[in-house]
Amino acid sequence: GPWCGSQFVWRRRLEFGFEIPHRGPLATVESISILARLGEDLGFDIFCVSDHIVFPNRFKTKFPYSESGELTGMSGECLEPLTLLSFLAAQTRTVRLLTSVLVLPYREPVFTAKIIASLDYLSGGRVIAGCGVGWLAEEFERLGAPPFEERGSVTDEYIQVFKELWTGDTPSFAGKYTRFSDITFEPKPVQKPHPPIWVGGDSPSALRRAALFGDGWYPTGVNSRYPVGSTTQLSSALDSLRRHSEEAGRNPDQVAVACSIGWYDDLEMHVLSNGERRRFTGSPHQIAGDILAYGDLGVRCLILGFERGSLVETTDTMERFARDVLPLVYS
Repeated sequence: GPWCGSQFVWRRRLEFGFEIPHRGPLATVESISILARLGEDLGFDIFCVSDHIVFPNRFKTKFPYSESGELTGMSGECLEPLTLLSFLAAQTRTVRLLTSVLVLPYREPVFTAKIIASLDYLSGGRVIAGCGVGWLAEEFERLGAPPFEERGSVTDEYIQVFKELWTGDTPSFAGKYTRFSDITFEPKPVQKPHPPIWVGGDSPSALRRAALFGDGWYPTGVNSRYPVGSTTQLSSALDSLRRHSEEAGRNPDQVAVACSIGWYDDLEMHVLSNGERRRFTGSPHQIAGDILAYGDLGVRCLILGFERGSLVETTDTMERFARDVLPLVYS
């Protein structure tokens, strides 16, 4: 398998994945099935699904992944991610299944740990648990989740709950938000010691969380408050990750790095407000150069944004990446 203990063992130097639509016109049974089968046939390593449960019709929280803080064009519909990953597990054989990312405070942790363990068991050990703290205060309120202001400590505790349940013969836990003892938690996940935990987020606290609890750090690179998109910014963040890992008594190499690339366009170059080319846009050679630059920093997986307005445009983009870009990366 691609994992050994809590450390990555890669089949090759870089791995690639993409997001399966969980909302919008492509989030249909037929389109999802086509994208899943094509993605596996093209050799992609990972499918991921993002997380919302209910979307408030009105909210004041600033969206962290745009410079303006505005979120436009987002409808309230969404498929639940763990359910969608279960569907994808049945549609595929080898591709790994990433929650990208699961907002941990939204779901009671023992129940969530059971769903993920069951999914890992049923898929033959293919789950990656991408974990995040969330950003939308109004969604926390609608769901009756723990207080939004405590989401960091809630997430830290829930990750520890997961590990206890996934690895303990007689699991027990006594924390601020969760308590249990004298229970049987079976079957365990297939992956040992447990499904890899990728800590999402670009903030300093996300870096510390990854160093303390994660098997991987999974930034987006488009958080306007904590930019880590350029190679210079990412390199600095990786230095912090290594330092935090060493302070936690861990080997920094045990915390792998995977990046979610929000912008991808192999047909047109996008220019930033400072006049520079947006990374992962432009010609196949330019995109391959961006991928190799991330790889040189130690990034081992890239999740790319292939979704377009139609199914045909989306599958065309996937096929062009596999045909035009990947050979340049591996040449």
